[in-house]
Amino acid sequence: MTAIRPLVDRFKALSHPMRLRLLALLKDGELCVCQMMEIVDLAASTTSEHLSELRRAGLLTERKEGRWVYLGLSENPQIKVFLETLWPSLDLDPQIKKDRKKAHSVKKTPLLTTCSRMSSGRDLEPGQ
Repeated sequence: MTAIRPLVDRFKALSHPMRLRLLALLKDGELCVCQMMEIVDLAASTTSEHLSELRRAGLLTERKEGRWVYLGLSENPQIKVFLETLWPSLDLDPQIKKDRKKAHSVKKTPLLTTCSRMSSGRDLEPGQ
């Protein structure tokens, strides 16, 4: 692998608006995958696909606690510097502002309630 490949992977991961939204949600701390699905209003398969792309690029960390999977931003210093360049632009986006407001509300809901609701089968994917 060349030295440029990780950079290409990062830019590829950031080339979709939904992945930028998901990344921006994690700026304020880790979230369970179910919480992220609730906030961006996507089905599990679509959310998983976007999160996998961000993980492959090294932008996310994953931690399992029981049956819940939590995601957070990478602690890699190089990735942190890279992400710092994104925040000013993302912080201005109206959709990301809405997502953060919704995240605040979703975090107050018991995780079991959110995850049960998200796993009950969602066929529509309006946020795609």
